[in-house]
Amino acid sequence: MMMNPGQRYGWFTTGILLLLTSSFTRSAGQPDVQKIVQLSAAAIQSDWQQEPYLDDVERDEDTKGGKTTSETYDAMMIDGSPYNHIIARNDMPLSSEEEARQKEQLQEVYTKRANESPQERADRIAKYQKEWKRVFVLLRNLKGAFDFQLTGEETVDGHNVYVIRATPRPDYQPDSRETKILAGMQGTLWIDKDTYRWVKVEAEVIKPVWFGWFVAKVDPGTQFLLEQTPVRAGIWLPRHFRMHVDASVLWHHKDYTHDETYKDYRPTSGPSGEPQTTTNKANSH
Repeated sequence: MMMNPGQRYGWFTTGILLLLTSSFTRSAGQPDVQKIVQLSAAAIQSDWQQEPYLDDVERDEDTKGGKTTSETYDAMMIDGSPYNHIIARNDMPLSSEEEARQKEQLQEVYTKRANESPQERADRIAKYQKEWKRVFVLLRNLKGAFDFQLTGEETVDGHNVYVIRATPRPDYQPDSRETKILAGMQGTLWIDKDTYRWVKVEAEVIKPVWFGWFVAKVDPGTQFLLEQTPVRAGIWLPRHFRMHVDASVLWHHKDYTHDETYKDYRPTSGPSGEPQTTTNKANSH
């Protein structure tokens, strides 16, 4: 199940960004939890705004019904929106025929986007930007969903972190379809003490949440994990994202795990290999 970057961060928002911009508890002698989380929110938004400027290598793994499959691809930004160029399946190199076919498809994308009408280009980029706007709109509208408590300090992946626990507020009233999931979730956030970046976030659904006029129900047992790392000077981005989904859609039960890993972040480039200067990326936020 491939996700474009906007979809990926949409899941982060509905499953993990719940841990930000809320109400907080503070114990005597402890650091200001509200300040920690507010600084973290600002740092993460700044970092994620840089993601469309960077390509990376991504591996997606899906496990369903006891079967695991994976695809590895170059996640590339091409003229203002992403394209996933497959380079391996199930951790095996592509056959020469498949590799040639994928390269041909990549060239077709370059050609098609280079020859778009202004309206076609605007529509394509707007569709991608819509996902990003959803991420940051949700971030700004999560206030009041959770109570936060600093539970301690630890070392995670060599980083000294604050450990902050989030529990849902009983008086929280979701104001949109997307934020309904927050009413049934809790989680823990590990924040780097020096940079206020997220090192790790875990969240889980603790009571059923309905979506889309009772078409889909996310059940207890659905879990999310995000792990981040410094990728460039002053920028942290994801290195690992996993979600285990326990849900009912149109009365059919779905139970599967989707796992993504990311590496080799680099400035996005065009067909010549030179860095692109597409200003539209900045407008997606």
